[in-house]
Amino acid sequence: MADTTPSPEPGTGKGYGIQVAYRTLSVRADEKQTTSKSSLDPADAISSIDVHMLSVDEVYARYSSHPTVGLELAAVRRRERDGKNVISPPPTVYWKKGLNYIFGGFNFLMWIAFILTILSYKPLGPPLPFVLGVAVLLILVIIISATFYALVDWNASRIMKSIKSLIAHEAAVIRDGNSQIIQAADIVVGDIAVLNAGDRVPADMRVVQASSDLRFDRSLLTGESEMVPGSLDATSDNALETRNLALTSTFVVQGTCHGVVFATGDRTVMGRLVKMSGETKFKLTTIQKEVWFFTKIISCLALFFFCLSILLYGVWLRTTYPGYDTPSTAIVNSIGCLTAFVPQGLPICVALSLTVVARRMAKRQVLVKNLATIETLGCMSVLCSDKTGTLTAGKMMVENIAFLDDVFAVEEINERVAKASDPAVFAAFKALHQIARLCNGAKFDATTNHLPVQDRTIKGDPTDTALLRFSEALSIPELGVDASTLQQSSEKKFEIPFNSRNKWMLSVVSETSIVEEKSVQSTWMLVKGAPDILFPSCSSVVQSDGTVVALTSRARQAFATLQEDWSSRGQRVLVLCRKPIQEFKTGLAPNDLEDLMYSEMCDLTLVGLVGICDPPRPDVLPSIAVIRRAGVRVFMVTGDFKLTAIAIARQVVGIITQHAVDTIQDVRAAASEKVAPKEYYLIKPSDDDPIRSLVLTGEDVASLTAPDWNVIVGTYTEIVFARTTPDQKMRIVEEIKARGDNTVAVTGDGVNDAPALKAADIGVAMGSGSDVAKEAAALILLKNDFASIPVAIEMGRLVFDNLKKVTLYLMPAGSYSEFMAVLANVLMGMQLPMNSYQQVCYCITNDVIMSISLMYEQPEWDLMQRKPRNARTDRLTDWRLFFHVYLFYGLMLWPCAMGMWFLYMRQQGLGFYDVMLTFSNWGDGWKGFTIDQLTEFVYVGESIYYVTVAIGQYGTLLSVRNRRVSILQSNPLWGPRRNLLVLVGMTGTVLICIVNLYGAGFQRVFYMRPIPGMFWGLPFAFALGILLVDETRKTIVRKYPKSFIAWLAW
Repeated sequence: MADTTPSPEPGTGKGYGIQVAYRTLSVRADEKQTTSKSSLDPADAISSIDVHMLSVDEVYARYSSHPTVGLELAAVRRRERDGKNVISPPPTVYWKKGLNYIFGGFNFLMWIAFILTILSYKPLGPPLPFVLGVAVLLILVIIISATFYALVDWNASRIMKSIKSLIAHEAAVIRDGNSQIIQAADIVVGDIAVLNAGDRVPADMRVVQASSDLRFDRSLLTGESEMVPGSLDATSDNALETRNLALTSTFVVQGTCHGVVFATGDRTVMGRLVKMSGETKFKLTTIQKEVWFFTKIISCLALFFFCLSILLYGVWLRTTYPGYDTPSTAIVNSIGCLTAFVPQGLPICVALSLTVVARRMAKRQVLVKNLATIETLGCMSVLCSDKTGTLTAGKMMVENIAFLDDVFAVEEINERVAKASDPAVFAAFKALHQIARLCNGAKFDATTNHLPVQDRTIKGDPTDTALLRFSEALSIPELGVDASTLQQSSEKKFEIPFNSRNKWMLSVVSETSIVEEKSVQSTWMLVKGAPDILFPSCSSVVQSDGTVVALTSRARQAFATLQEDWSSRGQRVLVLCRKPIQEFKTGLAPNDLEDLMYSEMCDLTLVGLVGICDPPRPDVLPSIAVIRRAGVRVFMVTGDFKLTAIAIARQVVGIITQHAVDTIQDVRAAASEKVAPKEYYLIKPSDDDPIRSLVLTGEDVASLTAPDWNVIVGTYTEIVFARTTPDQKMRIVEEIKARGDNTVAVTGDGVNDAPALKAADIGVAMGSGSDVAKEAAALILLKNDFASIPVAIEMGRLVFDNLKKVTLYLMPAGSYSEFMAVLANVLMGMQLPMNSYQQVCYCITNDVIMSISLMYEQPEWDLMQRKPRNARTDRLTDWRLFFHVYLFYGLMLWPCAMGMWFLYMRQQGLGFYDVMLTFSNWGDGWKGFTIDQLTEFVYVGESIYYVTVAIGQYGTLLSVRNRRVSILQSNPLWGPRRNLLVLVGMTGTVLICIVNLYGAGFQRVFYMRPIPGMFWGLPFAFALGILLVDETRKTIVRKYPKSFIAWLAW
């Protein structure tokens, strides 16, 4: 690594104590400075930052730190009193949330109804107890709904916070001369933080050491997605623009650096910006948007019919049939239009669904940053998965070592050396050990150094971690192979960290050795990386006895064959090379040094090959099988060698199932023959197409044209993309998204996966992955549990499915049967068969209590065998749903309820035409009845209509529980789809009816009346009839899936 201050390995003790002379003074100065700035306005505080203008030595002096020792523990304890390194969340404006609860959803219609009812009570009409009772009921509805929304929102937020608390943000720091991994919240001012590619910057820090390729992602801070180079010197007076500051919540996407922390928590730039930005903005989820759109349509219809009803009264009924209705009665009756169209249970069920989802995700320790992610997962049609750390466990182990003339399994190295007559025949292990240990970006956590090598904590990527464990454990005294001795005699001068573009890592080290009692220093350029990238740069090769010979074409072919053999067994293959450097110029700038090293990348000596295995996650194979049955195509997108990727995809995880695998040549041949459809959304494989497999390399991806992509996305079910760069991964995602109405999910864990995770519709990161990947993802699997992905897909589909069922259940009774009662009163001149109280009460009690049970329905047996939902065309409410509401379920329910009204009137001696078109004739003496008798007939008839609608909905509830399956195979009482809440809801709705009909207060205020026994029994027969008709429909759909009835099915 290129540093302004070349430093020895932490812990060696070199240079300890240099800063002691000014430590006490600087602590006092720092305390004074902190106190003076704490009262500044956030914007002024940011503009007053000056640490970037100081020299590196001045930075160490100001914060009492040291490049190799860091902070002493006493200083850490003293500075911990300043508080945790945690940014306080933006304040919540509770009065705005309260207003949203009170007036949101359908509540604003309830407010309109309430105000109009109060006006009908006084001054528009006589102060009747009934009108006042309806007003009280409406305000209770508003209060209960608002309270419910608040409770559900609070509960969902509480669950989400508990999940987020499971994420352990860690940081590597140097304290007391040791490298330690601590909680990011425990960082204090003056700490020296060590950052590698993929790390989140845990606090504001001044860069004091940096590799030449250091790059930051500041998109969270600036909104710009371009990588920002890091530097040691100030590039701007502005703290937000200069490149020698690493700011909280930005990321290291390339290179490595050390930084001195100068601000933590709310005193960081991000903390001050959060304070300036105010409250968090509320965002609707996808389903909430759909329901809000539906709410607006329904509300407009309700207001339209309410205004039409009032207009008909004012223009027609009041003049043509004087005395038929008073202004007060007309308003109260017309309120039924407002309440009838309102499926009050829908917003409640949406809110409830979010809580159910949050709770189930919490159980699986899955962090969902936005609950909309779950809904989007239900639409997933393509899953692009990284290999290492995602499909595989990311716990790499060195398995094989190969020199030009010998191959070793790791476990047999010591045994073979011990048995050799002369250990010097294996002298090449000394050079291989040097490269594996020193050309390595991983580091042990000093606090775990007392543990066995296999149990120590390591910070670094999986490949470096495997090599570090191997090199630390490898000890061959006969050859002088020992890790601790090697470290003490070596000093790192320069480093180019591994990145996914170069696919190699380079380190320059100076090594001191004793030759004939004299200290001799040599400088080596050590390189490790992908064989196909580094082979062309090699001109010589080391044999197992340490002798160096020319790298002939025959030797190259032998290594290439060995690489193919190991790769076909699923191993990652690395080549280790080195080159002596006569003179290393330390005074050059980092970028000039990097250019110099690039020019030296020739005539390397190939030391050996290393084969690294990475076991698959045990849950991947069955999970991918479930995902594919759900109609989701699974592609592998990896930076690994092509043969390694295919071996893993075929033998281990089941992504490739076909024997024949097509290549770029097959794609080009098909592209030249195939005529692409005019619309991109039509480019997708047909159900009748055979399963075809394809493998493409990054080089292939770079050369693909639009017709090639049409063939790839529209033809292949199984694809492996190998040797891809981050930019190519992102392009793959974007090309797939652009075709076939695909909803693309990406899984990954590394820095190189971050661009693709951001570009995807749903990014899924592993909990053990890099900070960059976790920030870019929308969903984090905290337990690295790949099996959570099919569960999340199922949950997304289930939420949508259940909300559709809720909508289908609520509409026939609410916006149809109730509205028909108002319509008959206004246009047909008959008495209102269901009064305003009954309509409001039914909407907010009977309907809600039964609809909630639908949100707890288990998945139908075929839910994960259906095609993915098309997010563009498959809406929550479509014409098929409205067809079933108004021309199927509703068309059976309201005639039954109206028929019961006329049947009761017939029993009292009033025929159809004695009730219909009576308008103002309905009065004292009509058909020989007094007005009191007629009024009593109406009260009982209204109660009959109410009970018929409530019990008749049993049939609708049991029908919509299943889209295609018969209730005989999927009943609510037992079996896999047992849902006793259905029984609870049905019992509850009958109890509500009984309380309403037989409660003395309800009879006195709301004119509820007991009804004859037969009118309790007949509605159950109607419910059974609705269920049987729907069972017949489902039978036709199952038996004739191509029929007209099946085409109409919701």
